[in-house]
Amino acid sequence: MDKEEDKDHAPPDNERSSTEDCLPELKKKEKEAKRVIKTIQWTTGNNFTVERGRQQIEELISHCPQVTSTGQRESQCDAFIRQTWDIHKSWLHHSEFLEEEELKDSKRYHYRACWGIPTRRKPIPRATASVYFVIVISKLKPDTSPVEVFFRLESSRLIRRPEECQFREKWLQDIIENKIILIERLGSQ
Repeated sequence: MDKEEDKDHAPPDNERSSTEDCLPELKKKEKEAKRVIKTIQWTTGNNFTVERGRQQIEELISHCPQVTSTGQRESQCDAFIRQTWDIHKSWLHHSEFLEEEELKDSKRYHYRACWGIPTRRKPIPRATASVYFVIVISKLKPDTSPVEVFFRLESSRLIRRPEECQFREKWLQDIIENKIILIERLGSQ
């Protein structure tokens, strides 16, 4: 190839510089798009009740229409907009309040959401995965401050915040797969 042919295949200098200028901007936009974490507006300390805490956890994790206080189901569109955890609809769960814990500087409310994938052949899943939530009401902050919410997986000590971490369905799958492997190993002995 001689030098004349090389020039024909290379973009003009002005096109090269604009492309190179755009790459960092495009990479930044792509990175920001991946980091968007959907969350909900948490209630304030003075409006908190045990049931309201459970409802807000449901609002955070649900992928189906919620029943409103008037007993009406919300539209599918509203439910889709409110979905914050990216979990396939085949996963079913139930949530429950566990206990209230009084500390010197806060009150903590403990909840559990238990997940499983029932099927037509096995309506009762072989194993389930639990996610534990703690809602903290500070005694040091004003009552009008939002509650703080944390969660952890049953197989992990790592405590996460919903607004800082995008929940991954794979975490539930890993817990269930590990439980099934353990059940099979114990059953074969």
